Amino acid sequence: MAKAEIADTLTFVDGKWHEGSPKVLGPGSNAMWLSSIVFDGARAMLGGLPDLDRHCARVGRSAEVLGMTPPVNGEELQEIARDGVKKFPEGSALYICPMIWAETGFIVADPDSTKFLMSIYLAPLPEPTGFTACRTSIRRPGLDQAPTEAKASCLYPNVARAVREARGKGYDTGVVLDPDYKVAEFAYTNLFMVKDGAVHTPSPNGTFLNGITRQRVVQLLRADGMEVVEREIAYDELADADELFSSANYSKVLPCVKLDDRDLQPGPVFSRARELYWEFASAS
Repeated sequence: MAKAEIADTLTFVDGKWHEGSPKVLGPGSNAMWLSSIVFDGARAMLGGLPDLDRHCARVGRSAEVLGMTPPVNGEELQEIARDGVKKFPEGSALYICPMIWAETGFIVADPDSTKFLMSIYLAPLPEPTGFTACRTSIRRPGLDQAPTEAKASCLYPNVARAVREARGKGYDTGVVLDPDYKVAEFAYTNLFMVKDGAVHTPSPNGTFLNGITRQRVVQLLRADGMEVVEREIAYDELADADELFSSANYSKVLPCVKLDDRDLQPGPVFSRARELYWEFASAS
C-alpha cells in the first residue's frame, strides 16, 4: 500500500491491516453487551515510540484484571505497532491503541473467547496553550468498587460525567477526588502541583490509574534534580499552587492555566518537565 493512499486510520484485526474502522463487534458480543473490553494508548512522536513496551504490556494486564486471557503478548503487540507505524509517512504524530475484548460468556467473560485489534491513527500533539479546570462532584471509585487497576472502557462513562459537569460550568476539564475526598487527578489526566520549587502529585492509591507517562515524568524530574513528592493532596492546596500541569499519553505534558476562579501561567517546572519528556521521546 503506497503511503500516499493511506487513510488517517489503520486497524490490525484478524491477522491483517484494514483502512479505517472495520466492524468487529455484534450485539451478542460480551464486550458490547457487558463491557468486557480494555485498551491502551501509546504514541509515535518525534521519530520515537516512547514507552511502547510498557503500554503493550499493560493492556495484557488490564485484560487479565477483567478475567480475559490475552491472545497476544506484549512483544507481539510491539511488532504489530512498529509495522503499522511504518505504513504512515515518516515523522507522523500517531496514536497507537491496542484493544482486547471477550466475545462470549454471560456476565463473566469466557477467557478463551478473547480477541484483539490494534488501531493506529494520525493524531497531532495538542499545542501547550493550556487548559482550564474546576472541582467536580464526581469521584473516582475505590479498588473494591471498580476495576481501577485496569485501563478498562467501563470506567470511562464516569470520566465523561466529570468532563460534562466541568464543561457545563465553562471549563475544559475537572479535578476529581478519590473516595476519601482527596485529589485523585484531572478527569482523564494525571495531576502535578508545584509549590515552592517542589513537585507534588497524588500517591497512587488504587483509585486512579498510575499513568505510564506520569511515571516517566516523575522519573525524569527526579533525575534532573527536582524534588517530587507523592502524597495525599487536599483540594484546597491546589488553590495555593505556584503551577499546575498534567501528564497523559495522548497530550503528554500540558499546563493548567485556570483553576476555578484563579488564573495561572505555565511555569518553569512545567516547561522543564515538557522539555525533559520531549528529549526522552525523541531518543526512544
